[in-house]
Amino acid sequence: RGIGSRLVTVRMLVRMLESERDLFLNGSFPSDFQWATSSESFKVEGGWAEGGKGETIWDRFGHENKVFDNQTADQACDSYHKVDYDVYLLRGLHVNTYQFSISWARVLPSGYRRSRSHKGVLYYQKLIDALIESGIRPVVTLFHWDLPQELQNQGGWTNSSIIEAFKDYADFCYSAFGDRVKTWNTFSSPWVVSYAGYAIGKHPPEVQDYGMGSYQVTHNIIKSHAEAWHVYNDKYRSKQGGEVGIALNSDWAEPSDPSGYRDVEAAYRSLEFTLGWFAHPIFVDGDYPAALKSQIDKKSKECPHSKPAFLPGFTLEESRRINGTADFFGLTHSTMRLINSSDGGCAASLQGVGDFQSRVHPSWSPTTSDWIYSTPWGLRRLLNYIAAEYLKMKKVPVYVTGNGMPTEYGGDPLNDTSRVDYLRRYINEALKARLLDGVDVRRFTVQSLMDGFEGRQGYSQRFGLHYVNFEDPDRPRTPKQSAYFYSQVIKQNGFALSLPDGLDVRPTQFKPPSKALPPSEVPSKSKVTWERFSHHSMFNKECHLKNFIFLITSVFLKFHTDCF
Repeated sequence: RGIGSRLVTVRMLVRMLESERDLFLNGSFPSDFQWATSSESFKVEGGWAEGGKGETIWDRFGHENKVFDNQTADQACDSYHKVDYDVYLLRGLHVNTYQFSISWARVLPSGYRRSRSHKGVLYYQKLIDALIESGIRPVVTLFHWDLPQELQNQGGWTNSSIIEAFKDYADFCYSAFGDRVKTWNTFSSPWVVSYAGYAIGKHPPEVQDYGMGSYQVTHNIIKSHAEAWHVYNDKYRSKQGGEVGIALNSDWAEPSDPSGYRDVEAAYRSLEFTLGWFAHPIFVDGDYPAALKSQIDKKSKECPHSKPAFLPGFTLEESRRINGTADFFGLTHSTMRLINSSDGGCAASLQGVGDFQSRVHPSWSPTTSDWIYSTPWGLRRLLNYIAAEYLKMKKVPVYVTGNGMPTEYGGDPLNDTSRVDYLRRYINEALKARLLDGVDVRRFTVQSLMDGFEGRQGYSQRFGLHYVNFEDPDRPRTPKQSAYFYSQVIKQNGFALSLPDGLDVRPTQFKPPSKALPPSEVPSKSKVTWERFSHHSMFNKECHLKNFIFLITSVFLKFHTDCF
């Protein structure tokens, strides 16, 4: 489709959905819907130098005191030693899917297969086996930001040799875990790697080179993804029967003036410079989007003595190898921005090259993050945009691979009513996209299972459904109000009880509890419960499982009576 027709799509989405933007849909997801939560290796595992694990760029970043309050991920949530504990929490939530990432440096300390760590492999095997035994589908991300430091010493993602290294790493993981893991994300939020790590230098390796470095990084990530997909397709798909895709992060870009062509065009460029940068080559035609290429070419002509961006090109053979290399479309989404057209001049920056500016509306609800505002209707619009823009050539399902917001470190961490409202409304927008718009959304992933090490912000921002006490060496977890809320949504498979005569779109209000929720004692007893459950005969396991379900149900119902 031409750029003109795509601009019409953006404008139509805004106008079409505006009238029902704030209506709440009472309805159910399909019976096979995947309810998930997630974690990322360096944010929760700890054990940073145990079992032969190699150093990562986030290890070094923390050790160089570049994180809030000089915090590190050395212990984090100590999940490396708490597999049973974490799976216990997952069973309590009633999720049927758990998305986690493998630390490349934990299984291949140097980044190369010659340096494999047996203990690292055993850790992930134990986690995967525990999930499957509990009836929870493991979804594995191969790379979520924590590059082995040894590979970074060679240039990291700017060095094209990393493509072969990543391909071999993926091959290793498929062979080690693929008999039990049936869904793989090659990358999670790769735009953050390119932009935060190599354009503005806020993340390691702290490179500030938007005009060249970030574009080369994206180029190599896309080719690495394609090679990982082909390895699975050629060697493992027939015997393992799984799927491989990519989890792309994107905000929705809302034109400040939907009736004005220039703002609509700017909003479209914003999407192409972020989501389309990765999605178009993989899902459309193996090449970068026309709007991205033409805009960079325009800037090159306007700024001949200081070109603000250099976009690498794919050969015809590379394009053919990249095109269609995804069995699903993974979307991580948390917020949106209002976009208006501007003249970026020759500035070597995202908005400078893209000729757009972004802002937030004063009515939007803020969070602890200066980036994330609660704007749930943006998710539905983005899902519809993805379906129209990227899923016409090859029909694949959409998985929401991450959605969440942070709360602050202090205050009352268990009564996260703002997160409850946020999740309730965002999940409902996914329901609208599925039931009203026909977008093939098959999974919703709440980010995250527990509080963790949030990169540069350390432990100052809390994304978890479970509160983690980082002052206690044992790192105890306690479910927050949002955990009880999410478990109830899962139990109901959405927001409907019985709708024989069609869909009900009357507004529904969540009622917060009248009094504060006390810390639950259940998580602290998880190890004992798990040990009793894991080492018995099948008959005894079933007996203990019934007792376990009764225990969890009793605790959850105590609070659901107040909350719902």
